[in-house]
Amino acid sequence: MPVPKGSTIDPERTRSSIIDAATPLLYERGLDGIGVAELCSRLGVSKETLYRHFGNKDGLVEAVLKARSDRVTSWIATAAAAAGEDPRDQLAAVFDELQQWYEEPSFRGCAMHNAAAQHQAQPVTGITARHLDRRLDLLTAIARRAGAADPETLGRQLLLLVEGATLIAAHHDRTSAGTHAKQAALALLDAARPAGA
Repeated sequence: MPVPKGSTIDPERTRSSIIDAATPLLYERGLDGIGVAELCSRLGVSKETLYRHFGNKDGLVEAVLKARSDRVTSWIATAAAAAGEDPRDQLAAVFDELQQWYEEPSFRGCAMHNAAAQHQAQPVTGITARHLDRRLDLLTAIARRAGAADPETLGRQLLLLVEGATLIAAHHDRTSAGTHAKQAALALLDAARPAGA
């Protein structure tokens, strides 16, 4: 990212700009689908700048995945919170948001799934596991607010529906995977709620 003459270099802003620019490129092409030289050229940075801020391409990949996990986790949590106080509405909002994402032309599946499939070693698998833990925490909290007798189990079941729907949308049917998963999730939630709740 060229710095205009007379400007002060802000390392954190530079790092953040590189992450922002690399995120869609690595999502579209895959982590191994672009070499360092082309990556730097497309980002408009030198190899030296990339290495100074991230150590190497793997460091950039890790930073991109962590930032994406933060962004996706916040997006889904915000959608659930905006749905109101009813856990059923919160859960429906999660799947509605996911379905909208699946229908976007740029949808290429979950970046975490894709990364873990390409790099089956630490630290990528660790980042993916933490991402799933964060999603599980959100779903378990919804189950707990719904009064489920076993919110941890219900949270895991809901996570399976979220991740399964995302996988199906990426590889089979993006037009209704989220909708079908939402129906199953709401049925599970209704069955887990105490009578009269």
